[in-house]
Amino acid sequence: MTPERMEMLTLLRRARDLIDREYARPLDVPTIAAKALMSPAHFSRQFRAAYGETPYGYLMTRRIERAMSLLRGGMTVTDACMAVGSTSLGSFSSRFTEIVGLSPSAYRAREHEGVTSLPNCTSKVVMRPRRSSRFREADNVTAA
Repeated sequence: MTPERMEMLTLLRRARDLIDREYARPLDVPTIAAKALMSPAHFSRQFRAAYGETPYGYLMTRRIERAMSLLRGGMTVTDACMAVGSTSLGSFSSRFTEIVGLSPSAYRAREHEGVTSLPNCTSKVVMRPRRSSRFREADNVTAA
C-alpha cells in the first residue's frame, strides 16, 4: 500500500470516528468531509470506495443502530428519533423501515429477550442494521 493511500485511509477513519462519536449531532457531508480535509464530493467517493456506503448512509445506519437499542429498552419512537439526532419523525420512520424491514413501532413491540442475553460485543455484531432484502430487491429492479 502506498503512503498516499495510507494517509487517505487515516483521514477517512478520522471522519468515520467522528460519525461514530457524534451521530446524534446535526452532521452533514461537508462538515464530515472537512474533518477528512477533503472536498465533499471527493470525500463521498473515497468513503464509499473504502467502506461500501456513502457517508450519509453510514451516519443513518449508525443512528438506526442506536435507535434500535433505545427501542429495545422501551423508549418511545418519538423520543428515540430525537435522541439519535433525527429531526423528522416521518423521515426517521421511513429510513428505519428501509434498513430494518420493520417500522420502529413494530420493532419496539417485538420480543427482544434473545438480544439482551447476549454479551454486548456479540449483540452489536448480530444486531447491526442492514438494509432489508425486500428493499435491496427493489433497488436492484430500479437500477436495472
